[in-house]
Amino acid sequence: MTIFYFTATGNSLAAAKAIGKGVENAKLISIPQIINQPDLSYQDDVIGLVYPIYGFGLPKMVRRFLENVSWEADYTFAVGTYGNEAGAAARNVQRLAQTLGLRLDCSTTLLMVDNYLPGYEMGKQIATLPQKHVEEHLAQIIAGVRARKANQASANLVRRAMTAVIKGGEPLAMRGAQAQGYLVSESCTQCGACAKICPAGNISVGESVRFGDRCEWCLGCVHLCPQNAIHLKNERSAARWRNPEVTLSEIIAANRQT
Repeated sequence: MTIFYFTATGNSLAAAKAIGKGVENAKLISIPQIINQPDLSYQDDVIGLVYPIYGFGLPKMVRRFLENVSWEADYTFAVGTYGNEAGAAARNVQRLAQTLGLRLDCSTTLLMVDNYLPGYEMGKQIATLPQKHVEEHLAQIIAGVRARKANQASANLVRRAMTAVIKGGEPLAMRGAQAQGYLVSESCTQCGACAKICPAGNISVGESVRFGDRCEWCLGCVHLCPQNAIHLKNERSAARWRNPEVTLSEIIAANRQT
């Protein structure tokens, strides 16, 4: 089994680890670590994709990965992690894969903690975890993968409309320079953790922290700064999130580009 994943605060990596646990020779491959390789051709008995749902869709880097990868497997699946509403993401990634010549036998979603700080107060999000039954739903996904369950992902008209509206505004909202509006407080020690966490290599640290124009809007640097020194102007709280099943060093190893 080979599982490709993209993670910022650990949710998708935690899911990928759980799906691969106990599978002989299971390989977890971080998309940021391979995205610029000239040859993205893979073969295995089972190939999976675990990704966070951003704005009812794929992170930019995950979409670029799908546009360039080729894979051959007896069974393929995708799991999108989200914290509030998945929209038509599962349906759309399956359809995108088909247009790109990639077979995707199963596409599903997993409700977890939402780390989108402009929309959610993290303390309240964390408090809702027992109601989200993450372990139960993840166990169902794992059972489906083991049984090689196939599906044709669907979404009702409302979810398709919501997704179309949000994705329609994405070219303006997600131009890559979003991080240049982040605020860095005096508590910053220039430790460089943010640069190591960034999956796009968009952060440099010298006498100050500088953000480029390749931001994935994953918020990993904001959530995982050891000094809680990086802030959004419109964040709902200063509380932060890292999935407890994933260490900071694992996220750095997955994302580090510098």
